[in-house]
Amino acid sequence: MSVQKAIQDVTDRIAERSRATRSDYLDRLEQARQDGVHRSTLSCGNLAHGFAACSPSEKASLAGGSVPNLGIVTAYNDMLSAHQPYQFYPDIIKQAARDIGATAQVAGGVPAMCDGVTQGQPGMDLSLFSRDVIAMATGIALSHNMFDAAVFLGICDKIVPGLMIGALSFGHLPAVFIPAGPMPSGLPNDEKSKIRQLYMEGKVGRAELLEAESRSYHSPGTCTFYGTANSNQMLMEIMGLHLPGASFVNPGTPLRDALTREATKRALSLTALGNDYTPIGHIVDEKAIVNGLVGLHATGGSTNHTLHLIAIARAAGLQVTWDDMSDLSDVTPLLARVYPNGVADVNHFHAAGGMGYLIRELLEAGYLHEDVKTVWGGGLSRYAVEAKLIDDELQFEPSPAESALPKVLTSTKTPFQKTGGLKRLKGNLGTSVIKISAVKEQHRFVEAPARVFHGQEGLQAAFKAGELTGDIIAVVRFSGPRAVGMPELHKLTPALGVLQDRGFKVALLTDGRMSGASGKVPAAIHMTPEAVDGGAISKIRDGDIIRLDAESGTLDFIGDEREFFARTPATEDLRREHYGMGRELFAGFRSLVGAADQGASVFS
Repeated sequence: MSVQKAIQDVTDRIAERSRATRSDYLDRLEQARQDGVHRSTLSCGNLAHGFAACSPSEKASLAGGSVPNLGIVTAYNDMLSAHQPYQFYPDIIKQAARDIGATAQVAGGVPAMCDGVTQGQPGMDLSLFSRDVIAMATGIALSHNMFDAAVFLGICDKIVPGLMIGALSFGHLPAVFIPAGPMPSGLPNDEKSKIRQLYMEGKVGRAELLEAESRSYHSPGTCTFYGTANSNQMLMEIMGLHLPGASFVNPGTPLRDALTREATKRALSLTALGNDYTPIGHIVDEKAIVNGLVGLHATGGSTNHTLHLIAIARAAGLQVTWDDMSDLSDVTPLLARVYPNGVADVNHFHAAGGMGYLIRELLEAGYLHEDVKTVWGGGLSRYAVEAKLIDDELQFEPSPAESALPKVLTSTKTPFQKTGGLKRLKGNLGTSVIKISAVKEQHRFVEAPARVFHGQEGLQAAFKAGELTGDIIAVVRFSGPRAVGMPELHKLTPALGVLQDRGFKVALLTDGRMSGASGKVPAAIHMTPEAVDGGAISKIRDGDIIRLDAESGTLDFIGDEREFFARTPATEDLRREHYGMGRELFAGFRSLVGAADQGASVFS
């Protein structure tokens, strides 16, 4: 299968731009492979500590050094609905390893916070930084050098990217990511959104709001809207790091457990002790990254990955830019309509044909690289399947020829739109990104006066006071990574949605984030340079005319540019934002973090 020229061109320029850094990364990977797992050369005291809690038979296996040992890195906690099912995965994995004469140990745990719980709260300021903490915790878990391969248990927003960055720092080890699956469908997401807006307008009370939220988020499993958590799962599968068909199988089902057992066996089959050595550092190359980006665009995925995929790529020695992402979006058709880009949820997407159908459609039309390495072996065409449990046996059948729900998942011949869901915006205000797959065409161009706020609380207060009564581009600044850690600003969505429904032209401009649930209001997010660095966003004043054109990819101050750029940047005393809920612990991160278009990472 040949890939389209536009896709190949972006792939080639990533490879060329990354020539030196990728070569250095692969050299380090090879050196680590040659050094090998050191169980057989650890001192007796080292090794005794490493297997002290194991059974006698496991100790004997580990002492010999020829039996593969699987490391389990888990983000389990039972507050996150998505991660609660992981409680029993280590037992399943250990038994599956024993069944084939191998061993498995929990190498370590990583933190896992829920953005849904911290949304609009001080703790949200730690959310993005938690990604890099997770990467470091992954490195600590694997640093004991006891493992021939690893499996990674993680689902949600910053957790999978953090695990990926950590895994790639041990790129000589095979790695399989094991999902837990989405919760069954509850209250439809569009109905939940309506209740949120009614609450903002004072038409329903807190009791009604809590009832709606509880009916939506109601059981173990991933939230069912297509935000960052489910975008993560799509990426892991389309990049060949899940088993085929594994992403969206509900938790607590026999098929889910069968996929977990098979993932364990697969990880152990890929070690350097066998004949099918396939480390994660060889899987994640420029082709896999481009496949992930195409999948993101084709499904209208999370804007958070304009940060995460840059950081993940850098961990593999690859240099990816927002221009690469935008150019791929311009040629990738939108094939999925999952909330907030439609009314369906990920269970409907999976029932329509899911990842197998999506991958086959994109492969056959030349949007994906088929000739990639995967944990399942062979090329990506082996992922154009559905996983099924037939007579208690895990089987993989060809994906359906037609979508079962064409209003949710369609073909490349009849896309919902000809371009993808994410675009880069450039202009005299700097650079930002926007998700337009959920924004109706009539709302993609907004020219309106600015109203400036230093944080989302000010906008909410102005809305509740009835001050927002016309066209508006809401500017929310001092929310970037160096300022306060780049929190998500979803508390703004209901108010801005109400204004839009009242017939006003509405948009948001911010150096903060809006994440994967970015919805119907156009939002220019991740503005770079950010306000705390004196970026142009810090010069905007109330009443300035701003023009946002999502179709042309431009974002500009309209007026006397000489006068505008001569302005003294606004400043803000952020000390009160740097304490409480653990924020004081992250002063070092705020000083080290890079710009949004560089992945907002403390590692580069």
